[in-house]
Amino acid sequence: MNVRHLFVPVSVQPIAAEVYTMSAGRIWASVAAVLGLVGVVVAGLALARPASRIGTGSGGLGATVALVAGLTGMALGALVVATSDSGIGTGNGRGGAYVALVVGLIAVALGGLALLRSRRTA
Repeated sequence: MNVRHLFVPVSVQPIAAEVYTMSAGRIWASVAAVLGLVGVVVAGLALARPASRIGTGSGGLGATVALVAGLTGMALGALVVATSDSGIGTGNGRGGAYVALVVGLIAVALGGLALLRSRRTA
């Protein structure tokens, strides 16, 4: 065993994660994207079926859920982007976080439209 080998400094560059490794960044980016997607689906249902329980007829419950889910997804996505230390494709979840930001923004926009519709009909 070479003693000199033990004292060689380790590279400070982050190592890219394996394709199937679920790092913390990937998990949080996935949670954020799913929240944004839930917001889009709920907002779509609220706009498509205004007389249903989830639609705009019940005081804007669906619109409120869509807004909260979209904003939460955007906040988690922004947190992952802000805390990741390297680029897309390294396993830190930055790509998924960008997707979560876009999907969350769509959910907020559709939820806002549904909320406006519920206020107008009430």
